[in-house]
Amino acid sequence: MSAFGDIINALGEFGLFQKWLVVLLSLPIFLTAFHMLGQLFMLVDVPHYCNTSWIRVVGPNLTEDEQLNLTVPRGASGAYEQCSMYSPVDWDLDSIVAYGLNATQKCSNGWVYPSTQTPSLLTEFDLVCDRKDLNDISQAIYMLGLLLGAIIFGPLSDRIGRRPVILISILIQGLFGLGTAFVPHFYVYMAFRCVVGASGLLSADLLFSTEWVGVSYRTHAVLISHCCFAAGQMLLAGLSYGIRNWRLLEIAGSVPTFALFFYFWVLPESARWLMTKGRVEEAKKILQKAASVNKRTIPPGLLEQVPTTKPGSTMDLFRKKHLRKVTLIMMCTWFVNSLVYYGLSLNVTNFGLDIYLTQLAFGAVEVPARASCILFLQWFGRKKSQGVLLLLAGLVCLIITGIPEDLPVLITVLAVIGKFASSASFSTSYVYTAELFPTVVRQTGVGLCSMSARVAGIIAPLIRLLGHYHRAVPMAIFGSAPVVGGLLCFLLPETRGTELADDTAAAVPQHRWVPRRPRCSCK
Repeated sequence: MSAFGDIINALGEFGLFQKWLVVLLSLPIFLTAFHMLGQLFMLVDVPHYCNTSWIRVVGPNLTEDEQLNLTVPRGASGAYEQCSMYSPVDWDLDSIVAYGLNATQKCSNGWVYPSTQTPSLLTEFDLVCDRKDLNDISQAIYMLGLLLGAIIFGPLSDRIGRRPVILISILIQGLFGLGTAFVPHFYVYMAFRCVVGASGLLSADLLFSTEWVGVSYRTHAVLISHCCFAAGQMLLAGLSYGIRNWRLLEIAGSVPTFALFFYFWVLPESARWLMTKGRVEEAKKILQKAASVNKRTIPPGLLEQVPTTKPGSTMDLFRKKHLRKVTLIMMCTWFVNSLVYYGLSLNVTNFGLDIYLTQLAFGAVEVPARASCILFLQWFGRKKSQGVLLLLAGLVCLIITGIPEDLPVLITVLAVIGKFASSASFSTSYVYTAELFPTVVRQTGVGLCSMSARVAGIIAPLIRLLGHYHRAVPMAIFGSAPVVGGLLCFLLPETRGTELADDTAAAVPQHRWVPRRPRCSCK
């Protein structure tokens, strides 16, 4: 009996058909970066003071500086307090000027922002002082959406197919992303963001990329999509710099999603998935079309020899010993990887340098980080690459905890190195995980790992709140976790050069070594 990999070899491991498919799958990922990190630029801190317009009743001719001097206390540095005010009194202006005010209280009538400030989430919904933590909470809500998406769309993709799940996700992301620009209240904004997060496309795209290409190019296909996510981060820095109104920025980042509706006519289903479901005739038609696009011919007898496989279930991941070990370790790996990745990404406003330049650097460093994975995975294998990259990301974060705050350039450089390692490790996780799980439970397995990552994504912005107690606490947590996860990775099997397993019977992916081809064969 022939494996499905033989058919991929016959139609071309990475021909024109697969290249166009990877391009199609990369477009929505390019836009996903906006929804994941765009909020950072909608909540940039600005000077603000308590609204003390009450004094205008007795002093209508006061200048802004005079009003602040009379009604807002100063801190130890001499600057006006942003979250407290002098308690209102019913004195006349001369008495207030002569005796001054002493009793203070929290802002009771909102805040005042610079008149030149473009509307942002922070100024429109007063996300300052006691409400400042809503920033991190709302980011956690978005990550909760990613978790719900993994729970719902992971098993659904194994049940109804990869194609419909991607189409549904694009529709949800477009509708609710655009709807976010018109919300009247911040809690409605968080609810819409949760739904947009649930439409995350990374896992579904991963399945397409790995199931349609040959062993030699599996890594290339996944990492090209990931590089598009990095490019999306760089575009985000420029887009947010040019569009400061948060509602217009939300529209600009969401409208392009609707241009992807042509996928309904051009996006194929995974032939490998169709085979596992017994829909052999549909799979044959798609395979023949792919071979035609690649200008290749599949021997008729080869298609007849591919066996169907018994459907798998979520319980297989824990019932079978070899899959249980892989599942638990990879869930831990995704958890710690997500923790350090989002811990650094969401901390972009706290490194002391310009937020737009820092974000541009963070996005730029991801391109070589993810591209270099192709070399890391080919030279050193999946297991070593995964473990070492996690260890590096964790150690850099631990070093940052000991750097004084008055060295922002050094902190940012170390953070960029940590972002490089965590990004490369994340890309490795996608490739490695897809190779470890068999086809019948691959999306379910990846979905569980993605769920674990999303739990970490929910926790990451909340861990940042611990910085109220000591600035080093969040980074110490972000650094310790990946060190532990990196060590666990060395207990996993190596999958470099192995064919994807289709059923749950094999203890590891089918070890059919495919020799590395000369570089010229890639052309």
